[in-house]
Amino acid sequence: MQPVSIQQIPVGPMANFSYLIVDKETKKAAYIDPGWEAEKVINFATKEGITIEKILLTHTHFDHIQELEQAYNRLKVPVYVHGIEAGVIEEMGVPVNALADNEKLKVGGLNLDCIHTPGHTPGALCFKVDQHLITGDTLFVDGCGRVDLPGSDPDLMFESLKKLSLLPEETIVYPGHDYGPTPTDTLGHQKKTNPYLSASMQGKDVFFGRRGV
Repeated sequence: MQPVSIQQIPVGPMANFSYLIVDKETKKAAYIDPGWEAEKVINFATKEGITIEKILLTHTHFDHIQELEQAYNRLKVPVYVHGIEAGVIEEMGVPVNALADNEKLKVGGLNLDCIHTPGHTPGALCFKVDQHLITGDTLFVDGCGRVDLPGSDPDLMFESLKKLSLLPEETIVYPGHDYGPTPTDTLGHQKKTNPYLSASMQGKDVFFGRRGV
């Protein structure tokens, strides 16, 4: 197991989470989704002696990126997003690096896996390090991201949730919003309590019979 710490930080008025994926040995970190209160997250890192060396984006909806420019100007570190959504960040005037499915990133001495999970947005990404999975707005505790927005796709959401369901059951889910009964959960438990994840495992007929998808 890698020496990793996941710092889950509540931010903003929409129950968002920002995250710091921290290498406990080097105290280097990746900052996930600077949507709100970037100063709060950066100040927390400074107080804890953590050096942020990358900014990672799960997707480009405003509540996940609206303080990206502020965070980038303060930190001057590389920014990463799936290539499909890189244009959104380029239009903000922030230099961006394009990611793809199964790409790997280094954070300090940690190895991160990038998992493309389209559905909520075309370039939605999850970030996995050991048993920790940052899921953005793809998978919530007992829910999933909306698929009725521009760029959303219910068929792709079905495939993405099915893909995540194949990960080890001890995987810990860290969602992009605090919308569930707990802020995190194991994937194994979510297979039992999350109707969308469970339905994705049972097939499209069941999945598309769920209300709200």
